[in-house]
Amino acid sequence: MSDGSVPGGNDLERALLGQEPTFTAAEVAARAGLPESQLRRIWRTLGFPERGDDRAYNEDDLEAMSLLAQLVEDGLFDYDLVLNVVRGAGLSMARLADWEVGTLIQRIEDVFVDRVGPGSPSEATDWLFGAYGDSFDRLLLYTWRRHVAAAVARIDLMRAVDADPHTTHLTVGFADIVGFTALSNELTRDKIGDLVEIFETRCGDVIAANSGRLIKTMGDAVLFVNDDPLAAYATAEGIIHVVGRDKRMPDVRIGLATGSVVFRLGDVYGPPVNLAARLTQVARRNRMIVDQATADGLPADQIETRPLPARPMRGFGVMEPLTTRRL
Repeated sequence: MSDGSVPGGNDLERALLGQEPTFTAAEVAARAGLPESQLRRIWRTLGFPERGDDRAYNEDDLEAMSLLAQLVEDGLFDYDLVLNVVRGAGLSMARLADWEVGTLIQRIEDVFVDRVGPGSPSEATDWLFGAYGDSFDRLLLYTWRRHVAAAVARIDLMRAVDADPHTTHLTVGFADIVGFTALSNELTRDKIGDLVEIFETRCGDVIAANSGRLIKTMGDAVLFVNDDPLAAYATAEGIIHVVGRDKRMPDVRIGLATGSVVFRLGDVYGPPVNLAARLTQVARRNRMIVDQATADGLPADQIETRPLPARPMRGFGVMEPLTTRRL
């Protein structure tokens, strides 16, 4: 019976996981203390394909499901919260894994040839994780704990000022590449990949330098937040400087909007998010456009704002966006 893996992928999967699949879904559910229907849904929510009744699960899968079952039994989580947690973890880890494999796979195979000799991709993977797997695990855990500490600190700060711990007042920025679709049709796949990587890296560096937070990247766009309008303005200026004014890079446009937002599963939601994206459609090349709330938060002795003609903004009615310039 097939184990449900992609043809030709079994050796790679076993080399990476380090274990043979020995359990069916029903066996894992019974040993973990979960209804089989719940276990199958958790598995899908993590982002993995259904494996039917095949023996496609190993000891680590059993341990992970047992941990989740114990959290429910202890009353820390209920089933719906388990699904939210694993959905966030699955989405984040899938993106990270795709990026790492795409970035590192050729380097790993080259290093394996240099140090060990010719071999298959599964042998290179087995060698890498045998030699450095613990280091990768520790680095990932370190990064996660650091981000949890930062998230808890943000919630504590909001509680300290009697705010709702699920919402906060921020300036949201949306920066996108002008004419990305046309560029995609003109450039090779490799060049488009290089352009997107440079764009995301430069934006990330500027956002971090201005004490902002990069929420997500979308290939031709980035979404970020800052604690106040002036910091967001500096972030937008920096992105225009390092991307839009580099002759080797395409132009960018940026929208800033300020207001209350909700953080959920690492993403941010609320009217300012949607408005910032709408404002980019108004901005000229290598310029930023802001809403009135952002303009009100900018120091008049440093930043001049000027209203543009009123226009309809989908979902917001007729609005007057504002252009800006530093004095």
